[in-house]
Amino acid sequence: MEWGFNMVTGVDMANPLVERNLRLEQRRLSYVRRRKVIKISAISLIFLLIVFFGLYHFTDILFGPPEGLNSTSSGREWSMYRRDLGHSGSTNSRGISTQSTLRWIFSTGGAIHSSPAIANGTVYIGSRDGKLYALDAATGAKLWEFKTDSWVESSPAVFSGVVYFGSNDGRLYALNSLTGEKLWDFNTTFGIRSSPAVADGIVYFGSDDFYVYALDAIKGTKLWNFETGNRVISSPAVANGIVFIGSTDGFLYALHAQNGRPRLKFKAYSPVASSPSVSDDVVYFISSRGSLYAIDSKGRNWPMENKLIPYWRALYLYKTLPQPPPPSGFLWSLRLGARIGMGPTPGMGPPSGRGSMASSSPVVMDGTLYIGLGNRLFSIDIRRHEVRWVFEACGAIRSSPAVVGTTIYVGSEDGRLYALDASTGGKLWDILTRGKITSSPAAADATVYVASHDGNLYAFE
Repeated sequence: MEWGFNMVTGVDMANPLVERNLRLEQRRLSYVRRRKVIKISAISLIFLLIVFFGLYHFTDILFGPPEGLNSTSSGREWSMYRRDLGHSGSTNSRGISTQSTLRWIFSTGGAIHSSPAIANGTVYIGSRDGKLYALDAATGAKLWEFKTDSWVESSPAVFSGVVYFGSNDGRLYALNSLTGEKLWDFNTTFGIRSSPAVADGIVYFGSDDFYVYALDAIKGTKLWNFETGNRVISSPAVANGIVFIGSTDGFLYALHAQNGRPRLKFKAYSPVASSPSVSDDVVYFISSRGSLYAIDSKGRNWPMENKLIPYWRALYLYKTLPQPPPPSGFLWSLRLGARIGMGPTPGMGPPSGRGSMASSSPVVMDGTLYIGLGNRLFSIDIRRHEVRWVFEACGAIRSSPAVVGTTIYVGSEDGRLYALDASTGGKLWDILTRGKITSSPAAADATVYVASHDGNLYAFE
């Protein structure tokens, strides 16, 4: 063995014990350096993940909603509840101004709560006899019918030659619009009273199983679903890549249309069976307590907002924190009246006895919002946030109004279809059916279609 002396370290390299200790020290230092690198890398990765999570969930910097994705109808389609984002319920610009003439009547085998959809000269309507009907819009002649296993209260959507609708048998159906042939169905187990909306090859709807669904419009396969806290009777509206829909858990939800990721969960403090309308980036809906809300369509919750805000309010009352900010997305609200009745309609409640939650949905046209509540129809200036006029019917208004030019059409549980002057609320005429009207009227080609609990669909011109 050779002997040597390291002039740099001053260590006798010829000593085996010293050499062994040196190697161990070098290994220790190398291990410490590796641990430091791993630790720094792990912290950096966690930081990047936190940043990514924050950007993904709370901003639109990464994977924002596609702004061109909307469910509003074009041409002679009827791709969502009440046809368009403003809920006009009409393809017309001209109404029936002075008086009406009965054009035809079509009788089904049960009461009708579903609202008609008109597309390409055909009227589609569901009935509590368990069938969906396709009728010639000009004559009322039946073109075809399709039988489900329960009531059809969902209002149909018609897009690209396909009719989409839900049934209380728990299935969403897609039928050929010309023949009534079933293309596919999707089972949610529980009843579907929500009306579907179609946008960019995707069908959106809610179910009594508490979920909001998005399906491939051609195949019927599930793309995503989102769980709320209760039944989803509200019908969705898709605007700028965001799905807006209410739930009877008392919240309005805004979901990313392509993946179902929640953006906003707005608390309304009572069930939301009303379907939201959207105009100029503002979402309008009404709660069962009779409160009308205007929400920023781009609003987003801050982290854990709905869980933390009650504690913040409590601490504010004890003067330990400043006053909490308004809920995310909130713009303004109006208290319009008494709580919307939630009990069953005698003899007409859902087959399971769950109670009727039919609710008028807002219509927004030319700076004015129209909404039924109790036995009154309200006209509201959305710029000034004030009531312009009120029309009183003789029965509850659960029907959503249709707006055609300067005329408003709305049904009432007193069995009448009313035609009102949009500027004053003055009655132009009314027609009495033999049953309650909870279905919402629809208009096309200077004809108004409305259904009644007497089992008939009426066409007036």
